[in-house]
Amino acid sequence: MTAEEVAQFLRQHPQFFDQFPDLLESIYVPHPYGGRAIPLSERQILGLREKTKLLEAKLGELIQFGEQNDAIGQKVHRLAVALLVARDFGSTVQALYFHLREDFAVPHVALRVWDRTPLEGTPEGAPVSDALRRQIEAMDGPECGAASGNPFLPWFGEAREHVRSVALVPLGQTRRIGMLALGSEDAERFYAEMGTLFLSRIGDLTGAALVARL
Repeated sequence: MTAEEVAQFLRQHPQFFDQFPDLLESIYVPHPYGGRAIPLSERQILGLREKTKLLEAKLGELIQFGEQNDAIGQKVHRLAVALLVARDFGSTVQALYFHLREDFAVPHVALRVWDRTPLEGTPEGAPVSDALRRQIEAMDGPECGAASGNPFLPWFGEAREHVRSVALVPLGQTRRIGMLALGSEDAERFYAEMGTLFLSRIGDLTGAALVARL
């Protein structure tokens, strides 16, 4: 009788050990972390303990993620309040830059808004080429990744030499009115596979605040 046949028999006859309960105490199997043999029942207990440890670790990881998301949510809320109370475009931009740098710890921030006459001559109203505007208008949402070779890197001016990763957040839901670029000196801060939910919310808040004050 092969091992496969034994395993199949036991699966098909789960009442077998009810009929022969003494077998659970008399069958010995190798210890998972040593050479000695232990009863089958003890081996089952060890297996359950391992599963419990894995579940506890997973639960701890989920709790940690939840706490991190809650902290980010609080930062987004503070940014929303600051944008809401801003009275004009200048104070809106100032509040945006402040919270991104101080609250979100993003060292380099660049904002471009187009088709708005009052912004001519300001950094935010600097010309954006048609090619870049088409690229922004084609974006479905925020995009993150390495800074090297990114066509928007010059937006950071002299700081571009220090930027290693970027997050690009298009502004405007029905029509693109501009883009918010975030730069980090940490190559792992913004990466292609990261979640962009909060970046999308920041983009929605920023776009709405700017449109209301221009």
